[in-house]
Amino acid sequence: MNRLDRFVSGITKVVEEEKAEPKILARASALLSDLIAHDDWLDEEYTVPGTDTYRQYLLYKDPKDRFSVISFVWGPGQKTPVHDHTVWGLVGVMRGAERCEEFTRDASGCAKPLGYEHILKQGQVEAVSPTVGDIHTVANALTDRASISIHVYGADIGRVKRHWFDPATGEAREFISGYSNA
Repeated sequence: MNRLDRFVSGITKVVEEEKAEPKILARASALLSDLIAHDDWLDEEYTVPGTDTYRQYLLYKDPKDRFSVISFVWGPGQKTPVHDHTVWGLVGVMRGAERCEEFTRDASGCAKPLGYEHILKQGQVEAVSPTVGDIHTVANALTDRASISIHVYGADIGRVKRHWFDPATGEAREFISGYSNA
């Protein structure tokens, strides 16, 4: 059994045994930390950055849609729009580093910057969800090479209706991200 298979088996056990989000995030975070500590398991086809934008490769989707595992590949200078997730998630940096700027929604539902950003370095894991905060923009923190992060979400994130926020107005617009692979 390879590392990804063991990870998927572990996450499956977590979502079968836990219903409370904090417990899922805590247990799954430990599993993701172990997975990204090793850089010998991700197939090369899931490490290729796009020329114009980041890539989001589906690695595994739970048959019951309880979670999905994705490889995000960021070329130098690539970043997401401001967006949310609407489900719990974990982000673990396997190669490189990511810069994350946090946002919140105001009373009218528009995204407003919280005024700070942080760097997620290789080996670090952080959680996102509507309850812990899940509106942000993410960028490759490196200017000279790609960064790769492994994400786990509490749904098939490529098919979830989410929101991106207009950079000028902060207004929410619905989107479904899909995946870079078939």
